[in-house]
Amino acid sequence: MIKVVMVEDDPMVLEVNKGFLKKIPSFHLIDSVMDGRNALQSIKTHKPDLVLLDMYLPEISGLDVLTEIRTHDIPTDVLMITAARDAKTVHKVFRLGAVDYIVKPFRFDRFRLALEKYQKMWKKLMEVKTISQEDIDHWIERDYDGRSESLPKGISDITLKQIMMALFEQDQPVTAEQLANDLGMARVTVRRYLEYLVQQNKIRVEIEYGSVGRPRHYYSI
Repeated sequence: MIKVVMVEDDPMVLEVNKGFLKKIPSFHLIDSVMDGRNALQSIKTHKPDLVLLDMYLPEISGLDVLTEIRTHDIPTDVLMITAARDAKTVHKVFRLGAVDYIVKPFRFDRFRLALEKYQKMWKKLMEVKTISQEDIDHWIERDYDGRSESLPKGISDITLKQIMMALFEQDQPVTAEQLANDLGMARVTVRRYLEYLVQQNKIRVEIEYGSVGRPRHYYSI
């Protein structure tokens, strides 16, 4: 069983999330707390495999709880569940090693897929001493829209997330060349990912036609 600590300051949301968790096999809720200070104490005491962590908490924020977990090298994984949507916060959470980020309000399907993905990774890591590239690629490339197939050949989930995060941080639409310079990537690579995101209706593209030369494409969330 995967041991879980749930951190949520809204009693109603807490009960809903508990109900969601009960529907998913192999997850066992060992504690639930409603503020950041008690969250840290619970995590140190119970040593859960996974923490479902809210951002806006009394006493200590969820971001500070996550930072404290990483600073003290506490061996637990964190899945952030929060209404916080600003790009800098999301980026910082992933830099601190969260396994996923679910934005409130969310559907049970999104919650279930996140935990099922985590379960597969956790189970594999518990069973073997070495991990193949195929295993890693399977974990990071699973889509969250309900499909189980991997991303198209040549599209890496890690690079895709980097480009999405870079777009979130832009104040205005940017070209593939501008984004490539910001990320230190080849322009042809960035353009390929941007075109894929446009096809998936994840981002917008605006075409500016000049008097001479090729039209310029500007991309934005």
